[in-house]
This record gives sequence, C-alpha cells and structure tokens, in this order.
Amino acid sequence: MRFGITFSILRGCVHYWKNGANYCHRWRFQWKRDYSFLPDDVKSPRAVLNPDISKIRNIGIMAHIDAGKTTTTERMLYYSGYTRALGDVDDGDTVTDYMAQERERGITIQSAAVTFDWREHRINLIDTPGHVDFTLEVERALRVLDGAVAVFDASAGVEAQTVTVWRQAEKHKIPCVCFLNKMDKPAASLSYSVESIKEKLRANPVLLQLPVGSGKSFTGVVDLITKQQMTWHVKSRAEDGRVFDTRPLDPSDDPELFREASEARAALIEQVADLDDEFAELLLGEFSDHFDAVPPGKLQEAVRRVTLSRKGVPVLCGSALRNKGVQPLLDAITAYLPAPSERHHDLVRWYKDDLCALAFKVVHDKQKGPMVFVRIYSGLMKPQTALHNINRDKTERMSRLLLPFADHHVEIPSLTAGNIALTVGLKQTVTGDTIVSSKASAAAAARRAQKEAKTARASGKETASLVLAGVEVPEPVFFCSIEPPSMAKQADLEHALTCLQREDPSLKVRTDPDSGQMVLCGMGELHIEIIHDRIRREYGIETHLGPLQVAYRETILQSASTTDTLDRTLGERRHIVTVELTVMPLVESAAGTSCDIAYEEEVEGHLSADVKEAVDNGVQSSYLQGPVLGYPVQGVSTLIHSVRMEPGTSLAMVSACVSRCMLKALKQAGGQVLEPVMSAEVTVGEEHLSTVLADLAQRRGAVRDIQSRHDNKVLIATVPLAEMMGYSTVLRTLTSGNATFSLQLSSYEAMNPQDQNALLNKMAGLT
Repeated sequence: MRFGITFSILRGCVHYWKNGANYCHRWRFQWKRDYSFLPDDVKSPRAVLNPDISKIRNIGIMAHIDAGKTTTTERMLYYSGYTRALGDVDDGDTVTDYMAQERERGITIQSAAVTFDWREHRINLIDTPGHVDFTLEVERALRVLDGAVAVFDASAGVEAQTVTVWRQAEKHKIPCVCFLNKMDKPAASLSYSVESIKEKLRANPVLLQLPVGSGKSFTGVVDLITKQQMTWHVKSRAEDGRVFDTRPLDPSDDPELFREASEARAALIEQVADLDDEFAELLLGEFSDHFDAVPPGKLQEAVRRVTLSRKGVPVLCGSALRNKGVQPLLDAITAYLPAPSERHHDLVRWYKDDLCALAFKVVHDKQKGPMVFVRIYSGLMKPQTALHNINRDKTERMSRLLLPFADHHVEIPSLTAGNIALTVGLKQTVTGDTIVSSKASAAAAARRAQKEAKTARASGKETASLVLAGVEVPEPVFFCSIEPPSMAKQADLEHALTCLQREDPSLKVRTDPDSGQMVLCGMGELHIEIIHDRIRREYGIETHLGPLQVAYRETILQSASTTDTLDRTLGERRHIVTVELTVMPLVESAAGTSCDIAYEEEVEGHLSADVKEAVDNGVQSSYLQGPVLGYPVQGVSTLIHSVRMEPGTSLAMVSACVSRCMLKALKQAGGQVLEPVMSAEVTVGEEHLSTVLADLAQRRGAVRDIQSRHDNKVLIATVPLAEMMGYSTVLRTLTSGNATFSLQLSSYEAMNPQDQNALLNKMAGLT
C-alpha cells in the first residue's frame, strides 16, 4: 500500500498511527502522512444528525468497575461509524478514557460525553465511572439523562457498585435497559444474572434475548420479539464484528434452541401482558386463540411502554470485547429508552420557548478556559449570547457552543431542547446551576408559575420552583494535608485547587485553623491519589501530601443546658449579651442525621431577623468543631431559651456569645466520636476464605453474609474505614492476587470507649 508522504524539516515530533490514536515521539523532523487516498468511511461529529426531539436519546452507561462500560461505548462508536479502529482499555486507546490517569490504570475516572447517530436517531451518551470514589460523576450524569444502560458482568451478576448506581437511577426515575456483557466467559450464566437482578435490585427483568452457545462457543443471540437468530462469525479479536447473519429461527437447525426460544417468547408475552393493560386487551381480543401470533411491532410497543413506566427492564446479552451483540443493544436504546419529550419536568412548561438549561459538569481547558456541560430542557442555545444564571443571579456571555466528542469538540451554530452541549465563556457557573436566556424570561416564568399555583403554600415556593434541582454532593471520608514545594508556588497551588474543586464538587479544600495547612478532603484513597497526580501533570506543581486520615464526626451523649454572658468594651461602646440554651442528642444521630436549631415561641417572636441570623451563625459555627477532637458535629439539636442584649451591641458579639455558650454546653453533654463504617464486598476463592475472614476480624469487621458465586465466595461485611487503609495491597498478598473488593460508605457509628481512647491517644501523639 502506497502512502503519500509530505516531508518538512521542522522541530517537533513524529506522528504514527496505532489503532486510530496518535502517539508522539520527540525527533528532529516532522513527518505528515496523507490519508486522503483512503475511503472516507469515518463520520465526523460535524455531520451528526440534528433530528426532531422525538429522535434524541440522552443515555448513560453505568455499572460496577470492570463490567465493560468503556468497551461497550467504544464498540457503539465504531459500529455507528465515528471511529476507524476498535480501541481497547488494556491498550489505553479508547475514545472516552482520554485522561493519562485513565489510560495508565485502565479505569474510567471522569464521565465523558460523546454524540453520534444511529438509524436516524441522535444519541448523546455519557460513559460513567464504576469506582465508588467517583460516584459523584455518576450522580451528576444521571441527573441530566433520560435513560440508562446498566452493564453487568454475566459471570458475576449484580455487584456492589451496580446496586449503588441502580439506586441513583431509581432516585431520578430513569428507565433502564440491562446488557449482560461478557457472555463469552466460561462462568457466564444468563439465569444467574437475571435472578440476581430480581433479588438484589428488586427489579422486574424482561428477557428479550437468549444467547446462542456459552463461554467460548458463544456466537450470537436469539431475538425473542422477532424470532430471529443473529450470528457473529468472529474467530479472533482482529475481526470487528461489523457484519453478522440474521435469519429466522428454524427448528431444523437446532431443535433444542428453537424449543427454548419458543418457551421464552411465550413467557415474555405473558409477562408483558401482566405489566401492560393495553397489550393484555390486544391479546385477549385479536389473538386470544394464538398468543404467539402477536406481531413483533405490537410486542415491541408494549415493551417500550413497560420500560418507560419503569414496571420492567429489558434484558439483552452479548460480549462487547468479542464484538458480539452491540448493534442490537443500540437498536434497543432507540426502541425502548425515552426521548427528552417523554420525560416530564414541571418547571419547563413555565419557560415555554425560552431557554432553560442545567449546568452539570465543569472542565478546565488550557486554551479555552472553563468549559461547562449543559443539558438544554427548553428553548434554543446560541453562541455569542448573554445567559442569566439564576442561582448566582449573574449574567454572563457565552462565546462558543460545542458538541462534545470525549476530548474533541466540534463548534456548532445552535442547539435545540433535549440536547447536551458544551459552552465556553461561562466563568461563574458551577455544577447544579440553572441557566436561562435573561432575567426577563425568569420573571415571566415566575409570573406563569404564580398564576398556576393553587394554594398559598405552592405560590410561596415560586422562586425555588424556577430552579432545576441540582446535584447532591456526598461528604468526603478521607483527608490529608497538601503543601507546595515552596512558598513561591503557594498561589499556583491555590489556583489549581480552585479549578479542580470547580470541576469536582466532591473534592473539598480547607485550611486547618491550628496549623494553617491546606487540607485536601476526598472520597477515598484513589480519589486523592488522582487529584495529586493531576496537580503534578496538568499544573506542573510537585506537591507534598501528608498521611491520609479518616474524616470522623462527633455527637453528644446527653442533654445539657447552660448560660453565658459576653461583656466586652470596644472603643467607647460596651457590648453585653446573655444567652441561655440547651443541646440535646437526636435519636438517629448514628444514622448520619444533621444538626438543627429551634427557638422557644416567646424568644422567636421577640428576636429581629438580623439577631436571629446572628444566633444561627453562632450555632452553626460551633457545629463545625466538636468538643472531643474538633471534628464536625452531627445528630445534635439546639434549643434557644433566651437572648438578652443591651442596646448598641453588635451582631458579631451575639454570634460570638452563642458560639462560646454552645462550646460550653457541648462539653457538658459529653462528647462521642463517630467513625465512618464501610460496606465491603470481597470476592475470593474458597481456598482463601478462612484467611480473608481472619483478617477482616482483626480489622473490627462484622461479616453480614457469605454468598456463593460460581466457584467463588462473596463476603459482605461492615468494616470501619480507619482499618481499611492499604487493604488492596494486603488482600492481594493474602490471596496471591486472586481476590477483588469494593467499599462504599454505609453509616457513621459510635466508637466503643476502648477504641475511642486509643484514637484520642493516637491523636495526642501518646502511641
């Protein structure tokens, strides 16, 4: 094959192609290869369809780590014609895992959005992480999506993080399609996976396909709706699976498979009839004599209604790595998951044709600056226009509008409702902000909302109703100090952390009041490790991290009442405040309840709004540092009995007096340290079971259940987070690398006196 080569003597790098990705090596010359002679069979995101809203699908790929989300996404892009070669997670050349950290570790860290078309439908797809440390990435993606594809390892069924992401999807009422991946593995089991979906997810699986063959002999699927067999003749990973055979199922080819498919289709028809009244009436009317004669189109319509009402979840199977079963999955996405117009958002009707969008993610680009991902719910978005941020009450100018394709972006002139876009120029906007076209459109929407309100209570909520619900950010459980290499780099480090916090709201940065050190707070060891690595690579700062520490909480054991008086003279003015209050433990403090403030009726009636705000500030500031170790307080209720102040007393003195009185009351009530307890799931071979159980017992772990998964055992336990530092290394050593585990925060629980004393001695440097 001849290549047209343009040679130019320039200082730069040699580019060569490997699996469609460019690799650069420093050299003296720059070579450019002209590929114009090749057939132009790779679509550009510029040519992506701009269809009616009914043809748009906003979907997310969600699953446990290593279930095959990124590989499935890569195949979707290839079969829809947007990549020239199939990328591989192990080779580090996939489209959606473009960060250096993702390619090195073979995991997804940041959710990546891609836009492509499939059979006259536009699909806006977000590939989400599977690791629990990056659960916020899943949360904010699901917040703006209309449907989701849950990917399962067919040999493992429902795993720990699958349960978490499924709950997130249920919270946002998102219809789902299940894809049983890795059907080519020897231990893959369709029946086991379907049963685990029923038991662990409390879902109603609607089986639409049967696998043809099992393990290495898995060759295709039987579509139960159309009664057709799809076969992929893929003998090696080099074959791309683009071409496959589709033919009606014939009893003469495989009588056993035909019998299984007939029984499964009959069960499918019966199941759908139970879930959909319209389909049941059709069966009992036109097809009462012969249910199997129901047309595939009618059955497909019924499955779609069942999926959209979330009464059932379609289940498909395949092997993304072996290039089998992905095209039918794309067909299922367009056939069963909802269009944006089929998802109801109450407030959108108040904006009518005016713009209403939600910012759900921020990324920083060295050239373009902060770029904000938005989901457009109504109206039209155009570049070079002013946009009003309701949450910040600020108006900003958007300079450019882009269509996301992982780390490549295509500039577009406009984008309609139902789509996901990337904006440049919004410097104040953060995750969870609602964006409208102008203050006037927000005011007009407010008037419409007020007109619709039926009761005084509903009309009193008009302002909140005009703002799209934001994203719930989980509290961090790990923290460590972070220091720049020199004071000259302090400002650069602060800038880097500000940018990273804006990108990742689950990352918190605070300054220790005693030492003055900056403290990095994150969701886990991996989360903090990734942040540290990004500061080094992207911002060029070699920071030093202190040892990882656990984010404890504190509460109180009993009620305590106290009074305090602050008498200070500043200049010529004398400030006198007397506060009387009671602190009480809330009943459910161990479950992680927050703190609250209440006033006696007489006091609340006499206090002005300014004084009440000062009292609230004093109470809230005291909740930030507990009486035992200075960790935040939770599960405490404060009752204000009286606030007496002399004329001329400043509000700052009121807050100071309340804060001092609170500290005294919290100490009298007796402090209790609460520690984060994790729900752990360890998958281990039976030969190493006793060793792992013994190790968990030493870590103060409590085993709740031991389940069987083929030849392995799955331990489900609760373990204090403090005992799980470096557990991955220990587990690999104990099991010769043949075990996996996952952790997620379960609750905050009170430490027993012995463990609490040991912690106090450790913090005091006595051990």
